[in-house]
Amino acid sequence: MNTELRLTVPVARVLAALLAEPAGDHYGMELMQSSGLPSGTLYPILARLAEAGWLDKRWEDIDPAAAGRPARAYYRVTAAALPIARQRLAELHEQTRTGAAHPAAKEVTA
Repeated sequence: MNTELRLTVPVARVLAALLAEPAGDHYGMELMQSSGLPSGTLYPILARLAEAGWLDKRWEDIDPAAAGRPARAYYRVTAAALPIARQRLAELHEQTRTGAAHPAAKEVTA
């Protein structure tokens, strides 16, 4: 598992949506609604998270003709990634909550 995954704001939004119910299976439309991201942003993030070993992906076992829709891909945070994802989101939240500046940022004085 790649623990050095770059945590951008969109990635953080996807992780937060997944961690809202970490034991649940989540599908694309649900994640688009809960993260506020369009499909063109969401699905590449899901692919990167799965490739990095942060997510398990499984396909719904249905007959698309009988269901009247395509089978859904379901995503779940892996057990190994769960504590890391929580920690990384907590760190990001702390940085943004306290207004902690990036080390390269300069303090502005009036």
